[in-house]
Amino acid sequence: MKPFSFVILTFNEELHLPRLLQSIQSLDAPVFVLDSGSTDATREICKKYQVKTASHSFENHPKQWDFALKNFEIKTPWVICLDADQEVSPELLLRLQNFEEQQFKDVNGIYFNRKNYFKGKWIKHGGYYPFYLLKMFRYGSGFSDLNENMDHRFIVPGKTKIWEKGHLREENLKENRISFWIEKHNRYSNLSAQEEVERLQKLRQQTLKPKLGGTPDERTAWLKNLWWKLPRYWRPCLYFFYRLIFQLGFLDGKTGILFHFLQGFWFRLIVDVKIDELLQQQKMNAPEPVSSRNTALKFAFRLILWFAFFYGFNLFYNGLMAPGGNYNAFLARHFNYIQALRNFLLRASSTGLSWLGYSTKTNNFELLAVSHNKISLAYDCLGLGVMSFLTAFAISFPARLKSKLMLLLGCVIGFQLLNILRFMVLALYWKSGAINHHTVFNLLIYALVTITLYLFIEKSTVKEAS
Repeated sequence: MKPFSFVILTFNEELHLPRLLQSIQSLDAPVFVLDSGSTDATREICKKYQVKTASHSFENHPKQWDFALKNFEIKTPWVICLDADQEVSPELLLRLQNFEEQQFKDVNGIYFNRKNYFKGKWIKHGGYYPFYLLKMFRYGSGFSDLNENMDHRFIVPGKTKIWEKGHLREENLKENRISFWIEKHNRYSNLSAQEEVERLQKLRQQTLKPKLGGTPDERTAWLKNLWWKLPRYWRPCLYFFYRLIFQLGFLDGKTGILFHFLQGFWFRLIVDVKIDELLQQQKMNAPEPVSSRNTALKFAFRLILWFAFFYGFNLFYNGLMAPGGNYNAFLARHFNYIQALRNFLLRASSTGLSWLGYSTKTNNFELLAVSHNKISLAYDCLGLGVMSFLTAFAISFPARLKSKLMLLLGCVIGFQLLNILRFMVLALYWKSGAINHHTVFNLLIYALVTITLYLFIEKSTVKEAS
């Protein structure tokens, strides 16, 4: 008798179950099937292959697996958990036939390498191969991760092993009809959206410790943690582009590109829409406290006042620094922070060009890249307006002082580094009249500032709510 048993979940799987059972039949291992109310020939197929069955109403995959592992009388030291639309390849079958428990006495779990098929096409690129699933583990040691609502996984303590060769083949033939695929993933998007809302509200935590260099599941947990921090609606676009280009998804051809679009963009965009719908519904059902409205109004009022003060003060002070009019010689000589900032930007840009091998010359207002261009740093080039807004935001927003100081410092440093880079590029390549570089740079900065503050507000608001 083999030292492992198979556990399979089913629901109307008359199309797939015979294929899976035939692929493991020669192993002569115990097989347990947990059904969730099939109305087709699934039960008759189980009787034909003499497998043990049980029924349990379906809520989600993690809970279904949890029920199966806790209620079947499994007597083998190892268990292999498979979906009905999977099958064991001949190479993996050989590995299982030759499996000797003594060779794995220090191992608690084994990852199988999956080959995923869509409409008969092996999806080889876009991050879908190799793709490792923890499917075999010591019974009583491994368990179903109930902190996942959608992407079920098994967890085992201790050492795991990856079988790179010998594949688990997965192909859902029902998905050859696109209507089935859309209906299925529409249901899945409900579960995914609900799960992410619960994570935003700190009602659900990851069981595994996210670790980029860890096991395949720890790496997935790390990537999910990153995904949840990305701005909604932007992330499906970025992910689809990443899969299609950087992970070479375009090499999967027409069918593969369709799969990457549906699974990498369409599905995740629907999830983001449903997340916003759930949050909006919760907001409507739970009226905002008066204190929250007052806080928002106070923040907006203080932001406008502080920004007007800093912006106006900089303009007024710049007038004191320029000869004529309101010029103040004492302040211009000893407290000219505007000229100090200009000098810093000129020297930093000059130093950067020198590191690249270009000869430069500067005075109090201009930078010359020898044999290239000369640029002048006017008041508008210094970014005092942006820094005024960031400072006003940091003073006004109701968050921890340390967080606001880190935000302000990071944004100002990042902004001025980009500013220096802009001056270097202009000194080397800009031709007068070619483009309005002020407009282009301002659009870039405003976009970056908007995204940064959006993420900061969202993160601070979630922490405050928890």
